[in-house]
Amino acid sequence: MTYCLGIFLERGLLLASDSRTNAGVDQIATVSKLAVFATPDERLMTVLSAGNLATTQAVISALRQAYGSGDMQRDLALSSSLFDAAQKIGDCLRDVLAREASFVHPYGDPSASFLLGGQIRGEERRLFQIYSAGNFMEASERTPFLQIGETKYGKPILDRLLRHDTSLEEAARLTLLSFDATMRSNLSVGAPIDLMLYESGSLEARRMRSFDEGDTYLTRLREEYASGLTRLVDALPVPEL
Repeated sequence: MTYCLGIFLERGLLLASDSRTNAGVDQIATVSKLAVFATPDERLMTVLSAGNLATTQAVISALRQAYGSGDMQRDLALSSSLFDAAQKIGDCLRDVLAREASFVHPYGDPSASFLLGGQIRGEERRLFQIYSAGNFMEASERTPFLQIGETKYGKPILDRLLRHDTSLEEAARLTLLSFDATMRSNLSVGAPIDLMLYESGSLEARRMRSFDEGDTYLTRLREEYASGLTRLVDALPVPEL
């Protein structure tokens, strides 16, 4: 299991993922689920992945191998738009599943999903969710965040507080609280948390950070949020029963 989050904001994008992967309670490992594809001053695309690890790694590896190769079907460097890039990722996912799914089914679910966020010079920043079928949807001002993987525990705080005009910095704080809630409720989601803030028009991955389990800021955020929430609940009126 994993948790990946993409947020479509007025000033840019936020993309974040956990790093835990496990095949059982006694076999836990970490792997990065955030991949960056970039051409300086021309395009910046970030892909987050969830689902069967072999499937997601096959797709990401195929895309990395094709980047800059001139392969019209898979080369994200040739994508004329983020929409075109989403189509390439969906097509690559279909190819991997067509080749591998029948062999994997007896042992588990081969499906995978992706988030694609970024910007190509000449168009606005965009954010897509790519389903296991290879089709996809796009985020908008009315749908400012997209999630894949273990989504339910981290969703309530985003529903309550996140808006399209939320600043990148405030969105980062809400994102880490969203991940903290998810990690508390599901042990298959865990640190390090890889987080990127993308500023519209920059075409660069300038603001990236990985938060380990014992990260000083993450620990402080958890403690102060728990303390503040306790004070808030204590101050609420008691129901009349």
